[in-house]
Amino acid sequence: MKDFSVMDPKEIIARRVSLEIRPKSLVNLGIGIPTLVSEHLDEGMGVFFQSENGVVGLGHRPPEGMTDRHLTDAGGTFTSAVPGASIIDSAFSFGLIRGGHLDLTVLGGLQVDAKGHLANWMIPGKFVPGMGGAMDLVTGAKKVIVAMIHSAKGQSKIVPECTLPLTSQRCVDLIVTELAVMEPRADGLHLLETGPGVSVEEVVAHTDAELVIAGDIPEMDLSRTA
Repeated sequence: MKDFSVMDPKEIIARRVSLEIRPKSLVNLGIGIPTLVSEHLDEGMGVFFQSENGVVGLGHRPPEGMTDRHLTDAGGTFTSAVPGASIIDSAFSFGLIRGGHLDLTVLGGLQVDAKGHLANWMIPGKFVPGMGGAMDLVTGAKKVIVAMIHSAKGQSKIVPECTLPLTSQRCVDLIVTELAVMEPRADGLHLLETGPGVSVEEVVAHTDAELVIAGDIPEMDLSRTA
């Protein structure tokens, strides 16, 4: 049996998020860790990945030498297109997002607070080109999952209240890190699962926000498939 506790943290996160994706859904993957999610899905599921720069039907990264400079995801990474894919303009793409047609978006994060508010687009004092599609995605998608490393430079990214500018007033639906799966609810931030080889005590020690811990908390089951 594979020892998932020694797996790369980003792969743990991507693999766990992939289990939340349902067949034949329309999914947006943000820049960074979220782009790894598609690598853990069976193409037979019929999932279509959308990129806000105007692609519906993103495929895997092509082999070296087979890239097309005209076909990239929103982060500028070379990608491919699956059979049946569509190339659309930015206005149509954001029409899909703002119109509530996305079943799911998976986004990275700088901070998420105990209520589920996400901050992921800027750090004050540092240059950023703009918010991009983050605000629209958090507001418009039917379900929002944050996929991110639990801490940065020794500081928890799961906080009581965001100190960075919020991406949207809407709260996210699920938070997945290499240490835990957490769900914001009306009564607080619930710990649903721990990472491979990670104890509840370790999750609590690395989380600034207070967690609601009800009953026995299972470990992520990364051996199963979506």
